[in-house]
Amino acid sequence: MRVLHTSDWHPGRSLETFKRYEEFESFLGWLTQTIIDRQVDALVVAGDVFDNTAPPNRAQELYYRFLAGLAGSCCHHVIIVAGNHDSPSFLDAPREILRAISVHVIGAAGENPEDEVITLKNRLTGEPLAVVCAVPYLRDRDIRSVEAGETIEEKGAKLLQGIREHYARVCTVAEELCKNNGEIPLIATGHLFTQGGQVSEDDGVRELYVGALAHAPTDVFPATIDYLALGHLHVAQKVGGKNHLRYCGSPIAMGFGEAGQQKQVLLVEFSGRSPAVEEIAVPCCRPLRRLTGSFEQIRSCLKALITENSNAWVEVDYTGDELRPDLQDEVFRLVEGTQINIVRVKNQKLVSGLIEGLAGEAEHDALDEQRVFQKFLEMNGVAEEQWRELRAAYSEILTSLAEEDTNRE
Repeated sequence: MRVLHTSDWHPGRSLETFKRYEEFESFLGWLTQTIIDRQVDALVVAGDVFDNTAPPNRAQELYYRFLAGLAGSCCHHVIIVAGNHDSPSFLDAPREILRAISVHVIGAAGENPEDEVITLKNRLTGEPLAVVCAVPYLRDRDIRSVEAGETIEEKGAKLLQGIREHYARVCTVAEELCKNNGEIPLIATGHLFTQGGQVSEDDGVRELYVGALAHAPTDVFPATIDYLALGHLHVAQKVGGKNHLRYCGSPIAMGFGEAGQQKQVLLVEFSGRSPAVEEIAVPCCRPLRRLTGSFEQIRSCLKALITENSNAWVEVDYTGDELRPDLQDEVFRLVEGTQINIVRVKNQKLVSGLIEGLAGEAEHDALDEQRVFQKFLEMNGVAEEQWRELRAAYSEILTSLAEEDTNRE
């Protein structure tokens, strides 16, 4: 039994104003060929299939073309669960049609744990191969009841308890099926932030609940799980050092904080219920490069990229001492007529010399919603002892807005 684990595709995401469909299409083409070459029995996509709840037509086309291309191949089953960026109702809408080609989609957690348990069978013989607990991103409202006057710690504890209880219910159903079918493997999915999880700057990964209090420890996952296919974090990593608890990471660098990372998918081969995990490197269609230093250093790096005939996306971070007000024009002239695209030019000297405070940070594209709110607290003289509770309340509002499924009527 061979399972390929991937997640966090995010087709539709841009770098500033630059579209990246060529990279997404290249990855999905490579993934199809890899599945065929390695004779994969089942594909697991652990959330963030799309980048937002209303994906553009081109992103949808790539998704459905990929799934259609797997129909009739060696891959008997595709299991897809929603992530925090996905619309549950959008993913679920074509579920009945997709089931006809053995694509199983779980957009949202339901009241019945059996709805998230899928027995994978050999398409030709009907022989059970594995049982999957297809757990999607668990939204706050799915696992926690709100009570007036709760502290931040109480909210976090209730969230973790809700996650733990949900996995326990689903895995209890799945384990019974595993035992009844000759001890076949139990595979589970998840889209969440685990304790100690590693992230990258500028990767777009956002907190899912009220701060880090709801980062899940490994003991929320039942010991009966033979392999846990996780999504949400873009850096490939083991959870708690355990080889069978894995984030595969995103297949494409989503921001310059991920520049230079070797992206991968994970091939899991079972012998009975014991998994052996192989990391398969994803070819990079278009690299991201962050160039930092003086103008001479940046120019030298750009010339080297031009010599290599590189097609890189480039972020320039000028840290030299000389004030260069025309830096952006100078950089663009250096790459004119090449395949290199300058995505962003940061001029640290100009910013520090001319702009202070809020506007200065905006130059660095560092002001996400949380930092804007923090600036608001500081500028309006809010007492520091009130910050923690106010930030937590603000986080709840952001989470509620992010989780709103605008496709559901």
